[in-house]
Amino acid sequence: MEDVKSLKKLNEQALKDNYIKACQDKKFSALVKRLDVSSNEAMKYTSSLEDTVKELKNCEECKGLLECKNRLEGYVSFPQKMDKGIIFSYKPCSYKKEELVKEKNKPTKENELANAKMADIDITDKKRIPIIKWLKNFYDTYDRNGKFKGLYLHGNFGCGKTYLIAALFNELAKKKISSEIVYFPELLRDLKVNFDLMGDTLDYLEEVDLLLIDDIGAEKVTEWGRDEILGTILQKRMNNYKTTFFTSNLTIPELEQHLNMNKYSDDEIRARRIIERVKQLTEDMELISENKRK
Repeated sequence: MEDVKSLKKLNEQALKDNYIKACQDKKFSALVKRLDVSSNEAMKYTSSLEDTVKELKNCEECKGLLECKNRLEGYVSFPQKMDKGIIFSYKPCSYKKEELVKEKNKPTKENELANAKMADIDITDKKRIPIIKWLKNFYDTYDRNGKFKGLYLHGNFGCGKTYLIAALFNELAKKKISSEIVYFPELLRDLKVNFDLMGDTLDYLEEVDLLLIDDIGAEKVTEWGRDEILGTILQKRMNNYKTTFFTSNLTIPELEQHLNMNKYSDDEIRARRIIERVKQLTEDMELISENKRK
């Protein structure tokens, strides 16, 4: 027992000696003073505080992220006083902050769709006029208590199919109409990873006022994705008179071939069942236009 007490006392003395030595560094002392903690409390974190001081010194001499010498590029392990002591979290340096701001402001498809407006739709392309007229009529007449067909909008890559429908949804959101856009291949991947959330996700997608299933036909077809996910969503929305939209690079006949993955009679029937639901839920329109992603 005496040996244990002696060892504990030696460790405490060593910790105190290390702390006193560290305090000889002006930056270390300034950091402890800034934290406004007692010496006994700061002493427990001597090694971690020294790491912070070292990283801060690296930052003073650094001329850019490519020269970063810290453990995590562009970040400093920085201390913060808490009720139960000191915690350390990574704070971005000035160069990293600048990079993060640029990334945040960089145009993304999600940002573009979130800000889509019908007033911003390009009307100089005559091929878009029939689609724009359809969307305008839908906007003027839609009532969540009525029975309204959505749109199966197919066409070439990058011609703005998703943007057109997103603009419609955003305008209707001002009338308190709920809507959701799901990129279908990603939805299937997310449900596989978060299987426990599948029930709540499907319930939501089955009940939201307006749903866009984006880029259907781009997914890898499985019986689970086709029958259990897509089939269930479409059947419930059809039963509840919920308006559904689709975008695709495939025509409806091409989508049927895509869904008929094994070309067996039973598979053919299941694919056709999906297609019949699509036809009952939508009007079919084509948009062949300039690829705006170029």
